[in-house]
Amino acid sequence: MSEIVNFYERRGENMVKTAFLMVGFVGLFAVFGYFIGYLYPEATYVLPFAFIFSLGFSFVSYYYSDKIVLGISKATPANKKDHFEFYTVVENIALGTGMPMPKLYVIKDSSPNAFATGRGKKHATVVATIGLLRKLNRSELEGVMAHEMAHVGNNDMLLMTVVAVLVGTIVMVMDWFWRIRIYGGGARDKKESGAIFIVLALVIAILTPLIAQIVKFAVSRQREFLADATAVKYTRNPNGLIGALKKISSSREPLEVANKATAHLYFENPLDNISGSASVGKFKNLFSTHPPVSERILRLEQM
Repeated sequence: MSEIVNFYERRGENMVKTAFLMVGFVGLFAVFGYFIGYLYPEATYVLPFAFIFSLGFSFVSYYYSDKIVLGISKATPANKKDHFEFYTVVENIALGTGMPMPKLYVIKDSSPNAFATGRGKKHATVVATIGLLRKLNRSELEGVMAHEMAHVGNNDMLLMTVVAVLVGTIVMVMDWFWRIRIYGGGARDKKESGAIFIVLALVIAILTPLIAQIVKFAVSRQREFLADATAVKYTRNPNGLIGALKKISSSREPLEVANKATAHLYFENPLDNISGSASVGKFKNLFSTHPPVSERILRLEQM
């Protein structure tokens, strides 16, 4: 009974932290917009335009990201005959959770990894590398697939799209801000705004995009923790997921098709396996889309 309570406590904790981050993100966006609008009245027109442009770009990405990512990753459709264990593991999870069976793809690469994409439960795709299917036993494979299906069930694609809209808007407005600063056009009359507002504007110009990116990564890390916890709910077996994390993180084989644009999708960041990228310590973790493997394992062991 304690394990079930522990799971719900962990899942609730992850959801509360995500909600807190999102509220803080929206608050940051509102303060940013108000201050820039006060200092530069013409920004009243730029901010909505930037928001609409970012929304449109993210909308297209949301609806077509699966096709784009599958093409970049050189993924090919899987089938029950050639990838029987992969197919049946995902099929069992889908049946047990009541989610529709997702499309399955494989990447012909010996590095063990996986990811899920698609705009919702009815349009989901789960991808696994051949290395993952060969190196994990069935229990470990169940853990990884449950994690990926959890991303689908938790609507993480939609949430991260919302985050991308906010970050994109801030970046676009800040680009406009710097152009105004460089090419002239000034803030309100100096008598009204004063030098302190100019200094404050410059500080905000530098820090706001950085803070926005840090919050974006923090949200992503919380969704990884949530997917781990949800995977335990699906399988009732944290040991499978723990074993998979240990095997995948210990692999030093580079995933050839992975890049910075797609790395955040994977079960474990494939770029972390590249020599030298695991340094920098805690500072690096601020800009990581995935929590440290050691922390993920520790949380799973406590369930």
